[in-house]
Amino acid sequence: MASTSSSSPTAAAHTSLPSRNPIPLSAGQEQQVRELYYKRVRTICADEIRDFASCALNRTISATWACRAQRLSMNKCMILHATRENQDIAREEWFATREQRRAEREEKERKRVEQEKFHREWWGLDEQGRRVMDEERLKRYDEEVRTKAREEERKRDEEGGAEVKKRR
Repeated sequence: MASTSSSSPTAAAHTSLPSRNPIPLSAGQEQQVRELYYKRVRTICADEIRDFASCALNRTISATWACRAQRLSMNKCMILHATRENQDIAREEWFATREQRRAEREEKERKRVEQEKFHREWWGLDEQGRRVMDEERLKRYDEEVRTKAREEERKRDEEGGAEVKKRR
């Protein structure tokens, strides 16, 4: 019995944590949780925010006095709903959607790799991004170079012939 009484205070201390999700998160993850939290509070107070925004529309400094009631109402709503409970709900939502975000990241990476592969095939590039010429492309390239050289030679001959005619 003594062992049960000594273990219960530690169990009680463990369960009396300020948050239902005591798992530590990185700074970036905490920022994502905060964004979910702020979004939740803004959604709850959407009507008050909309009222203040419509009052403040086309006003500058005068919005401070003209929209005082709407501003106070909006702030009161946001303060009322900015609770630890809503933070915990946002954290739970973040953990619930963790697998979905991972799947989205993997799908995005898969598409990126697929597009990169298509790009390399389309432009005839190797893994380092250097141009690789197979025999068919090499033949076409050689033919294009020869054709351009013939055209340039013909233009020079025509220009040279035109200059000879001008001199006469």
